[in-house]
Amino acid sequence: MMIYLSIALIAVSYFVYWILTKNNGYWKKRNIAGPKPEPLFGNIKDLALHKKFIGTVIEDLYNQCPNEKIVGFYRMIRPSLLIRDLDFIKHIMIKDFDMFMDRGIGLAKDGLGANLFTADGDTWRILRTKFTPLFTSGKLKNMFPLIAERADRLFDCLDNVNESSEQDIQLITNRYTISSIAACAFGLDIDLRSADEPILEILYRLNKLILEARYGIEFLAMIPGILKTLNTIVFPTEVTNFFHDLVRSVFTQRNGVPSTRKDFMDLILEMKQQKVIRGSKLVDDEQISVELTEGMIAAQAFVFYVAGFETSSTTLSFLLYELAKNPEIQDKLIKEVDEALEKSKGNITYDVLMDLPYMSKVFDETLRKYPVVDPLQRCAINDYKIPGTDLTIKKGEVLFVSVVGIHYDEKYYPNPEIFDPERFSAENSRNRHPCAYLPFGTGPRNCIGMRFAKVQSRMFIVKLLSQYRVETSENTPKNMKPDPNRVFLGPDQRVILKLVPRHR
Repeated sequence: MMIYLSIALIAVSYFVYWILTKNNGYWKKRNIAGPKPEPLFGNIKDLALHKKFIGTVIEDLYNQCPNEKIVGFYRMIRPSLLIRDLDFIKHIMIKDFDMFMDRGIGLAKDGLGANLFTADGDTWRILRTKFTPLFTSGKLKNMFPLIAERADRLFDCLDNVNESSEQDIQLITNRYTISSIAACAFGLDIDLRSADEPILEILYRLNKLILEARYGIEFLAMIPGILKTLNTIVFPTEVTNFFHDLVRSVFTQRNGVPSTRKDFMDLILEMKQQKVIRGSKLVDDEQISVELTEGMIAAQAFVFYVAGFETSSTTLSFLLYELAKNPEIQDKLIKEVDEALEKSKGNITYDVLMDLPYMSKVFDETLRKYPVVDPLQRCAINDYKIPGTDLTIKKGEVLFVSVVGIHYDEKYYPNPEIFDPERFSAENSRNRHPCAYLPFGTGPRNCIGMRFAKVQSRMFIVKLLSQYRVETSENTPKNMKPDPNRVFLGPDQRVILKLVPRHR
């Protein structure tokens, strides 16, 4: 009996090992270079064990093969591709986008899975077409008073700041972006003057549930289709219920018809009256449609909230950190802000914010050093032969682009560790490859909220620098690494800076 048990154990162990390693020669057989994988973990052990942020893991792969245009690697036991060549990226993201329209995340359509960020195929195409008008200049100008009012409220709360006061900058930027997106998207009025505002506590708890990376996701992702079945692992029940309840509440308050706010929920209410939203396929203009259910609406509310809050808050924190470390850059930006406000007699308008060229450079350089959404991911809808090569990407294969890998590549940005806004002057940007800068993605599936993020963020910086300087203190981090426990890029420690009043 013991002999039989031993044989059975050996057989089972061998079978498991075979399952975990059977694909390890996949890329070698196809003559695609890449690092040697480990059993089970492939090339992402540090990601699976939460030792490194996903963007850092993919950047490491980018740097391991500096002479390759395409790198074959393994997400656990699943073969994947890292695209390093900028011309290849342009083909995949822009020229032949219809072949790589999907992200390949594979979530269920219910339970918030059909949101604009993760949705695939026809669902994504219709949603993108219908929601794009929300971010026109006219719509943003309509929302502008809401953004400005939230900034005013926030800085009213900072009146007691003195020259020796250290601040947790992330707490300040969090409160601003939460209140701004809540007002502009859902009509929620968050009282920033109240230390115990109940909705803030709820939203902070939800943020933790949404944005903290979960152990086991990479293991589950080895099983095709499993995330569609286990949707609550990606979107906890509390998060799903909150956005469903939020949608019902706003619809009830507005009696099911659009209000005069012209915000995200008004646009949804206009669509909801149609019950079904329609669009056309890219190739043959065949009509396609998506039913606008409560779940579909809640999914869009969820992704608009996450994108409008977290990405902007993190970017603002990193930007202020760099200004504090580079006072000469801060001086130049303050001068531009002061001159703009003097010209407009202190009136901050949409047009004033859009006409700040040095601020644009500072933001662009911040997002070069700290791209919040990294890596970019696409899935091949059909077999695709890369132009000018013999390589065919097979249907269903998932491709990654390392944003930070490109942004720190000496070929495109010499001395990449240095914070230098002049990289984005007209002269220095003129001959740069269009895919050498990807903080918002590129092509038809780039970040839909990019313009809103710019308005929201610029308002905060103009308000702050018109009243304060930011300086380092003994508690300011000397260096920051990406937090391995977050879905999006975030610092691994608190960003502590001094806010020094300018006019006292």
